[in-house]
Amino acid sequence: MHHISSTNLFRINAQTNRIEPIETMTFQDANFKEREHIQEWIAHAPHVLGEPLLTIQKEFDGFGDTRERLDLLALDKEGQLVIIELKRDDSGRDVTWQALKYASYSESLTTDQILRIYQDYLDKTYPTEHYNASEQISEFLDGADMDEIILNKGMNQRIILVAASFRKEVTSTVLWLLRKGISIQCIKAAPYRYQNEVLVHFEQIIPTLEAKDMMIKLGAKDIEETKHSATKEHNEKIRYQYWTQLLNFFEKNNYHLFSNVSPSKYAYIAGPSGLSQCRLNLILRKSKIGVELYMSRDHVEENKFVFDKMIQFKQEIEESFGDALTWERLDDKKACRISYQIEFDNYHTD
Repeated sequence: MHHISSTNLFRINAQTNRIEPIETMTFQDANFKEREHIQEWIAHAPHVLGEPLLTIQKEFDGFGDTRERLDLLALDKEGQLVIIELKRDDSGRDVTWQALKYASYSESLTTDQILRIYQDYLDKTYPTEHYNASEQISEFLDGADMDEIILNKGMNQRIILVAASFRKEVTSTVLWLLRKGISIQCIKAAPYRYQNEVLVHFEQIIPTLEAKDMMIKLGAKDIEETKHSATKEHNEKIRYQYWTQLLNFFEKNNYHLFSNVSPSKYAYIAGPSGLSQCRLNLILRKSKIGVELYMSRDHVEENKFVFDKMIQFKQEIEESFGDALTWERLDDKKACRISYQIEFDNYHTD
């Protein structure tokens, strides 16, 4: 006799040509805790929630007189704050109200305050790495200069609720808030047991992906308008002028490495390095100017291999270059980078 399973995850048995349900369970059954485990998983891999996110603080309690703590605070690709509230198994009745309070508290956070919050998180989480909050946020937002970035604009704070199951009181309230224009999502975190392992599946259940796509289309005009401030347009003009003059200088002095490169409004131009799929980038930012060898082959292992081979000759390379270089293997990313940068005083044209 075949019993119907409530699981939506199955294993394919190639020998019997049948599918077999994988056992459902609870986080409590597996002895996983909300703060010690689930919070840590998402803090270090927030993309499991379905989009690129940057965790900037956990257990955040910087709300003035209140002693309340939100689970995770993150930034999305538009520079908006994302309040992430976690519940181990059942969502409980009050998680929506709790998250709304945190969103209201977070509305007043300025760009400078967010940078300090994130720097505190980096210092505590990676005490030996000396990460810089401004640089990390700039890189996350695709290389934009910090003076072009306004974090936490307007009343667009977002909420993501994560739980293994959601009560009707919660889903009803979330659907009502969505109709009122509040950006809020429910993501189901479902644990499964397979042999001696526990698997976790994250699935957005509210809004559905179809509804989310429609919301994105409706909001596209507003998002596009916020990207183009007067400061950004000014900086793009300065960068284009700079790259034009530099490329003209190269041409006049018979320096042909960037002969096929066009001026750009962006913070870098890329030329060949002599190594396949390894770019030589010239970089112009508000406060720094520099050059980098950026290893961006399709496979992580190839980039790490090239980097490891080059760092064996670090002393000879730096002696030939004439100064110390910054060597970044970037173990948590696909690419690697060797760079040299110096301080640069603003985008002045004089």
